[in-house]
Amino acid sequence: MEVKIGVQYAPRELVLESAQTPAEVEQAVTEAMAKDSVLTLTDEKGRRVIVPISKVAYVEIAESSNRPFGFTTR
Repeated sequence: MEVKIGVQYAPRELVLESAQTPAEVEQAVTEAMAKDSVLTLTDEKGRRVIVPISKVAYVEIAESSNRPFGFTTR
């Protein structure tokens, strides 16, 4: 699943591929907002992304799209 995090005053968004479910990511964001703490997510390679929730502008959760590559026929 692809997660995009918009950070205030940052020119680019953070994009990570996560093995977590959309519900787990939503729960992590909700808990961080309730506690006014940090948002911590882990990507598919085990790397952790930690962002202070006060600097998060938005979080976009989307299913990974399996884009075709090479020559395909439709």
